[in-house]
Amino acid sequence: MELLHHKLKNALISVYDKTGIVEFAKGLSNLGIEIYSTGGTKRFLSDNGLKVRSVEEITQFPEILDGRVKTLHPKLFAGILARMDKPDHCKQLDIHNINSIDLVVCNLYPFESTIKNLSSNGKIKEEELLEILEMIDIGGPSLLRAASKNFHWTLPVVNPNRYNEILKVLENNNLSIPLNFRLSLAAETFEYIAHYDVVIADFFRKISSSEYTKFFQISLPMEYNLRYGENPQQRASLYGSFSSLFEKLHGKELSYNNILDIDSATRLIIEFDLPTVAIIKHTNPCGVGTDTNLVEAFKKAFTTDTVSPFGGIIVTNHTVGKEFANEVHPIFTEVIIAPDFTVEALEILKRKKDRRLIKVNIEGFKSSVSVDYRSVVNALLVQDADRWLFNPDNFKVVTQREPTEEEIQSMIFGLKVVKHVKSNAIVFARADRTIGIGAGQMSRVDSSRIAIEKARLMGLDLNGTVVASDAFFPFPDGVVEAAKAGATAIIQPGGSIRDKEVIEAANQNNIAMVFTNMRHFKH
Repeated sequence: MELLHHKLKNALISVYDKTGIVEFAKGLSNLGIEIYSTGGTKRFLSDNGLKVRSVEEITQFPEILDGRVKTLHPKLFAGILARMDKPDHCKQLDIHNINSIDLVVCNLYPFESTIKNLSSNGKIKEEELLEILEMIDIGGPSLLRAASKNFHWTLPVVNPNRYNEILKVLENNNLSIPLNFRLSLAAETFEYIAHYDVVIADFFRKISSSEYTKFFQISLPMEYNLRYGENPQQRASLYGSFSSLFEKLHGKELSYNNILDIDSATRLIIEFDLPTVAIIKHTNPCGVGTDTNLVEAFKKAFTTDTVSPFGGIIVTNHTVGKEFANEVHPIFTEVIIAPDFTVEALEILKRKKDRRLIKVNIEGFKSSVSVDYRSVVNALLVQDADRWLFNPDNFKVVTQREPTEEEIQSMIFGLKVVKHVKSNAIVFARADRTIGIGAGQMSRVDSSRIAIEKARLMGLDLNGTVVASDAFFPFPDGVVEAAKAGATAIIQPGGSIRDKEVIEAANQNNIAMVFTNMRHFKH
C-alpha cells in the first residue's frame, strides 16, 4: 500500500479534553486540512478563531437526544472506514457524495474520574447513577474503533501529547503518515478504548454485587518503568495508582523489591491502632512493638532481631517526630514509612541521601485492600484479601486451663503479626511485642525452633510468652517445643486430624490453647 502518497485532506475533531486542541487544529488548518467537528468542540474551536465545518454538513442530520446521537451516521462511518486502495470503495463514496475522513481526533467522556467522586460509603444514589451513565461515551469509542480498524487510511488520535509530533510528521512527509507511525497510534487507541471499557465493566460488576465473572478484566495505567525487577536481569514496570497512597518525600527511586516490602509492611501495620512499629525484611516482619511512645515501640521491635533489620524497612502507624528520627537514623534502612513526618524528623532522616522516606495514606490503603492477584504461568489467581483476624464467636478455649487476660492480649498481638509472616509461620509474643519469629519453613516445628533460636541469640526471655501459629499444629511436637521454650499459651486455627493429641500435649504441659477456626496461610 502506497501510504506515503495518501495525503490527509479531512479531519474530524470531537474531544472532551480540549488540552492543546486549538493549537493542533490551527496546525492542521495551516497545512490545508479541512476540519469538521461536533457540538461543544466546534463552538470551542470557532470561538478561538478557527474555521470549522459541522458534521451536520456531512450527515444532513441534526444532533438529537441531548447530543447522545450526533456522530452515529453511515456517511461519517463510510468516510472513516473506506479503503482508499479499493476502487469499489472510492466509487461508492463518489456515488453517495461522501468525502474520506483521514484523521479522527477524539477522547472520551471522563467516566473514570466521575466514579472516583462517588459517595464515600460506596452506595450509589439514583441521581449519581444517572450522572455516571451520561459519562458512558457511545459515539467516541465507535469513531475511534472505526478509525483504528482502518488505520491504513484513517489516522486515530486520542493522546494530546502526540499532537505536536503528528504535525511534524505531516510536515516532513508531505501530509502523509508512514505505516509504522499509523500502527503505533492505532495500538495506543485500542489500548485507550479497552481501558475505558474495562473501567465501565468493573463499575457495573461492583454496583451489582456480582461475584467474580467469566472473564477477568483489569486495566491499569503505567506509573513508571523500574530499573529492573527482583534481579538486575529482569525487566519490570509499575502499573496502577500506587503513588496515590504512597508519596516519596526523599531518597532514591523505589525498586521492585522496595515496592513489595512497602506493601507487606503497610498490610501489617494497619492491624494496629496503638502506636506501633514494625521492621520488615524480604516481606517478612523481623520484629513488631507497640507502646504509647513510638521510640519505645521501635526499641521493642528492634530487640526482637538486631541483625536482620540491616537494609530493611521500618513502618509505623503514627507520625514520626524528632525523637524517633534520632533513634532510627543511625540504622541503615532502605525505607521508612509513616502517615507523616515532622519537619524536624525530615531534616534528620534526609541526611542519608539514598534512604527513601514514604508518606502513606493509611485510611486510603485500608479501603484499597480488597482483592489480591497472583500470577502463575498462563494464568492469574484472584482472591479476596485476607482482611479478617478472627471471628470472636469462634474463639474457643480447648484446654483445661483458661488463658489469663494478659495471655489473651498477647495471643491477639501475636496473631496480628503471624498473619503477615510467610507460611509455615510461628510467632512468640507478649502483649506489646514480638519475642521470636520463625518464617517460611517446610515444617511448622522447624519454624518454632528458628523462632526460639533467634530469641535466645538476642538474649530474650521466652518464659511466659504465647505462641501464635498461622495454621493448625499437625503434630504435638510443636506444642512440646513451645512448652520447653517457656511458652504458656498457644493460639492456632485448629482443624488437624490430630487435634486431640495436640490438645492433650498442651494439657500435659499446663498450656492454655485457643482455637480461632480461621487459617492465615501466606504463600
